[in-house]
Amino acid sequence: MLITLMILLGLFIALLAIPVWVSYTVSWHRILRADATVQWAFGLVNVKIPGRVENPKIKKGRQGRSKNSRGTILIAVRQTAFRRRILRFSRDLWRALRKQDVNLKIRLGLGDPADTGQLWAVCGPLAGALASAPDVATTIEPDFLDQTLELDSSGQVRVIPLQVLYLIAALMLSPSVWRGVRQMRVAR
Repeated sequence: MLITLMILLGLFIALLAIPVWVSYTVSWHRILRADATVQWAFGLVNVKIPGRVENPKIKKGRQGRSKNSRGTILIAVRQTAFRRRILRFSRDLWRALRKQDVNLKIRLGLGDPADTGQLWAVCGPLAGALASAPDVATTIEPDFLDQTLELDSSGQVRVIPLQVLYLIAALMLSPSVWRGVRQMRVAR
């Protein structure tokens, strides 16, 4: 019985070590269009995810989490160790994803040149940092005249599920994350 369980566990781990390729295209010009193809086991499993076309509906009014729950999340983010661990996880996850021919183009504007300028004061340095990333060709453009948000992205990403599970497990077992979660619970 134990040998059977060990063989099944070894087989499961071996299956998780096989890379998954995701090819995608996303376009948002007032209408969202998205297509994706997922390949696993070196092309043995090939699944095309049909593109959904929809008009994004923007609801007026208050949405999302309450002000109190946002405050509790900020308590964890204010902790230096928690913030460093989350940034390290993000960096490790970014490196774990093998990107190929990934292009990202964003065009944004708020309709008022002054407001768009203030937004660009934040997004401009981010655009410069992303443009120097070796794995992704990124372009972020401001539109000072019109209120717009347009997105075009395409590419291929290779993911090894076992590697991602390892990174998530390391994050969940990190003492700094648990301290942050504890502080959020105390703040409630």
